[in-house]
Amino acid sequence: MKRRLYFLLPDVASATATANDLLLARVEDRHMHFLAKRGTDLGKLHEASYWIKTDLARGAGLGLGLGVLGGAMLGYWIVNYPPGGTHPGLAAAVVATVVGAVLGVWMGSMAATAVPNSRLRAFSDEIARGKVLMIVDAPYGRVDHVRDVVARRHPEVLLSTQEPRYPAFP
Repeated sequence: MKRRLYFLLPDVASATATANDLLLARVEDRHMHFLAKRGTDLGKLHEASYWIKTDLARGAGLGLGLGVLGGAMLGYWIVNYPPGGTHPGLAAAVVATVVGAVLGVWMGSMAATAVPNSRLRAFSDEIARGKVLMIVDAPYGRVDHVRDVVARRHPEVLLSTQEPRYPAFP
C-alpha cells in the first residue's frame, strides 16, 4: 500500500532539485508526478496524468453504480412488463444490467475528464501563481523518510500534506 504525499514548491528548478534528491533516496521516478500552471515547461519531470489531474476514477465509479442501478431497473421492467408477444427471461435483465454498467462507466468517465480532481482544489490558487505541486506515492513504511529528505534538503517547500488514510465518514 502507498500513501500519496503532496509538496508545494516555488518553481521548476526547486522541483527538479527535490526530484533528484528523492531519486538519490531511492524513490522511483515513476512514483513522482508534477503539476504546474498550463504552459509551464517541466523539463524532464513527469507531468501528472489524467488519473491524477481529473476525477476520472471517481466519475467512472459513480457511473458504474448509476449504470447498474438503471440497467437493473430496466431489466426489471422488461421482465415484468414484456413487449407484446415476447417472453423475456432472467437473461434479459442480466443483459440490461451489464449494458447499463458499461454505458454508466463510459459516460461517467467521459464527464469526469472535464472535472479537476477535487483533492487538488486546495492547491489550485498556488499553482495558478506559478508554484509547482509535487505528488509522491510512497510506501507506508517510507513516508517519514521521504518527508525527512524533503524537509532536510529543501527548506523552500511551502506546504507538505498527505491524503487521509481513512474516509472522513464511516
